[in-house]
Amino acid sequence: MAKIVFGMNLSLDGFVDHQGFAPGPQLFRHWIEQVRNLTGSIYGSRMYEVMRYWDDDHPEWSPAEHEFAAVWREQPKWVVSRSLKTLGPNATVIEDNVETVIRGLKEDLVGEISVSGPALAGSLTDLGLIDEYRLYFHPVVLGRGKPFFAGARPRLRLIAHDLIDDDTIRLTYVPA
Repeated sequence: MAKIVFGMNLSLDGFVDHQGFAPGPQLFRHWIEQVRNLTGSIYGSRMYEVMRYWDDDHPEWSPAEHEFAAVWREQPKWVVSRSLKTLGPNATVIEDNVETVIRGLKEDLVGEISVSGPALAGSLTDLGLIDEYRLYFHPVVLGRGKPFFAGARPRLRLIAHDLIDDDTIRLTYVPA
């Protein structure tokens, strides 16, 4: 049975913002390995559109960015959307029966499936489908943006904490 994990970078005040701060080399390496070891990823349409940046090579990229793009392209992706009509490599749209489809993925697959996007993660939390939450805190206070927890915060129990690089700590929680 697969484990559904919601993990993202966020500010100390709980906001997700890809322009507000960027991962340093050590954290970026961590994300490459995380993605490499995933069974697949589930995206909301907005987060998938952000991640489509990695579909095409860019000449200015570093070797690490090329490596991330390659592992991201290889992994299966499921996109929860009724509006997206075209998807990139290894991506499948989930238009209806989201709960049934994701429960099926959990039952049929082995390993970790990442959820990306706070709104989608909030919906999956309400359905009891998130098995683990990984919060990567950066020493930045944004004061605005999209919150990591899009709805009511579930009751959680801390199971691990790790210093990922000089500035980023990961707190790992499971539903209590």
